[in-house]
This record gives sequence, structure tokens and C-alpha cells, in this order.
Amino acid sequence: MKLICAQNELNTHLSLVNRAVPSRPSHPVLANVLLTANADTQSVSLTGFDLSLGVQTGFSAQVEEGGTITLPAKLLSDIVSRLPDGEITLEIGDGESLATLTCASGRYQVRFGNEEFPELPTVQDGGMAHLPAEALIEGLRGSLFATSTDETKQVLTGVHLTVTADGLEFAATDGHRLSVVQTLNSDTETPPEKPSKASKSKADSKAASAIEEKQEFDVTVPGKALRELERMLQLQPSEAIAVQFDQGQLIFEWANQRLISRLLEGQYPNYRQLIPRQFSRQMTAERRLLTGALERIAVMADQKNSIVKMNLDSVKQEVVLSVDAPDVGSAREAIAAQISGDDLEIAFNVKYLLEGLKSVTTSEVQMQFNTSTSPSILTPLGGLKMTYLVMPVQIRS
Repeated sequence: MKLICAQNELNTHLSLVNRAVPSRPSHPVLANVLLTANADTQSVSLTGFDLSLGVQTGFSAQVEEGGTITLPAKLLSDIVSRLPDGEITLEIGDGESLATLTCASGRYQVRFGNEEFPELPTVQDGGMAHLPAEALIEGLRGSLFATSTDETKQVLTGVHLTVTADGLEFAATDGHRLSVVQTLNSDTETPPEKPSKASKSKADSKAASAIEEKQEFDVTVPGKALRELERMLQLQPSEAIAVQFDQGQLIFEWANQRLISRLLEGQYPNYRQLIPRQFSRQMTAERRLLTGALERIAVMADQKNSIVKMNLDSVKQEVVLSVDAPDVGSAREAIAAQISGDDLEIAFNVKYLLEGLKSVTTSEVQMQFNTSTSPSILTPLGGLKMTYLVMPVQIRS
């Protein structure tokens, strides 16, 4: 085998597949990355697989002699990331047990394994849909942050993805907050501040019609896999993503990229019934003003509790944010807001509020309330169709 490729190409794609390489592999071969050089297509593919998450990515290269090899993932990545920009030659002579990496400044030899690398799973009789990449990225940005990190509640560590003829719905909850994002819905208007380009509209229309042609489905996908999908889509953009699924796994595929993930088992909570239908109070504020004030206030918050009080003043048309941490001190900030309904004092985990605010890009956000102990809703105005429910914290007198 012999191939010549750019250092930055090899380094970028190694960094993607390495995230699917386990730090403590159950089998020694899983600590390796599978490298396949194809002389017919003049391309190289790299694969990492931990038996739950598989990442396969490819790029163009000058392949003089094709072949397949498994190399220690961490060692290979450590070497390549430190090599200077320029061309790298990777070759293996007949009967040799060492792979030779040659660059302008020197030569490295790495011993490779002979154990067979496990094949990535395939879907034979499952369903298929084509989803727009932009809608996937928006949905993941607005939902992934709300997944649980508690492995004992495994189904909550994933995002519940529902595909229908109307569009996509992403839902994530950790039991304290819930984020629901809807994209591609027919009743969703194009945000005035971010007009869609003709090419994007055409791609979205094509992807929407592809959804209509295929089977509707809902699955719960591990958050770890979706974070890798988000990262891959940002590095290797595409208009539409092919999704194949069956009862046990989901495969995302586009261009030379593929991500395979097992699905989470168990019944996902009926989250729609948690969202209140009516509210007695409402606040609209500039997102950057509210975010900046919360970030400053959070510095004074008790690290264990991180609680911030929010006082709605309908007379002054302002919201007052305050923190009282006896061992540290106190802080208070007021920002202008449009408030309707009676005054209210309510408290939240400041981390939950900030993560919700940072997941949207609109200039204004709206919060709706009923009482100091009932769920509140945060929504962006004029942009993504997102509903972020946050449970308040009980204020101790």
C-alpha cells in the first residue's frame, strides 16, 4: 500500500474518527483506526468504532497502491498532528509489519495490527429518510444541551427525534428542564432577520418532500453520537443527510461521511403534556442584555446552588436579577423588559437559563410564567421554533 495526502486532511479526519475510538477498548483492535486506500477512486477512508458508535470519513488522496490496514489511533493521531504542513506519504512494503510515514522533515515507522477490524453495522430492512443538514444542525443546537448526564436515566441521555411529513422535532430533558425544537414545519415562517437563500430553500423543499415520501419514525439517539454528528456536519457540510434506521440503530450518511449509532431503549417521557397551555405573565427582553446580566450575576452565585432570583416589575417595566450568597456576597442588576401581568418573584438555576439563552441567536427572547413554583417557558422571537421549559427553584425565606 502507498498513498500521498495532505497533512491537514489526514489530521482533520483522524480527529473525527478518533472520537469513536474507546479509551478502554473491550478488544485490542478497537483501539485502532481502520485505514483503507482505494486506487480506483483515489480516496482514503478512516473508521473508528467502539461497538456502539461508529464514525467513517473519507477524503481524496493520491493512491499509488491500494490496501487496508489498522493502526493505533492515538499514536497515529499524535504523530500526524505534530507533522508540518505539506504532503505525507504512507506506505507498507510486502511482508512488512511497519507502516512508514514520510514528510518533509523526517520519517516515522508505526507497527500495525493483524487482527481483523469489526465491520460497521448495516440496516437491511429498516426505514429511510433524507433530512436537510441545516435543520439537523439547528435542532441539535437547540436540544443537545438539555440532555441528562445521569447514566442511570439512560433514555434521558439522548435526544428524542421525531420525523413526520410536516418536519422534524427534537426533544431533550434531564428532568429539570425540557427543550423542544421543531424545524421544517409548513407553518413556520422564514425569520425576517435571516432570509433564506434560494439554494437553501430549494434544498429544504427537496428534503421536505423526501421526508413525505418515506416512513415516519421516532427514535431516541444517544447524545454522544449526536454531538459527533453536529461536529462532522460543521466540518463537512452537506445539503441533505440520508438516514437509515431499524429497531436497534441509526445510520447518518452524506458525501464520504458516515455515522452509526445504537439507539437508546426504553419509553421516552410524554414531554408534550408537560408544557403549559396558558400563562398569566409574560416578559420580553433583549437576549444579549439578559445573557450578559446573568453571566455577571452568576459570578456571585453559590457554586453548589447557582440560584438567581428574578423579579418582574410591571410598573417600571424592568426585570431585576439578584443573587444573595451569604458566604460570598450579593449582586443585583436591572434590565429593561416588556412585562405584562402581575409582578412576580421567581428563582432559577442560573446555568439552566444561560444554556437556553446561548442556544438561540435571535435578538429578543420571551419568557412566560404562571406562579413562582410552576414551569416557565423561554422562546426565541422571530427565529427557531423552540420551546424551552425550565422548572423554578423554591425560594427559601
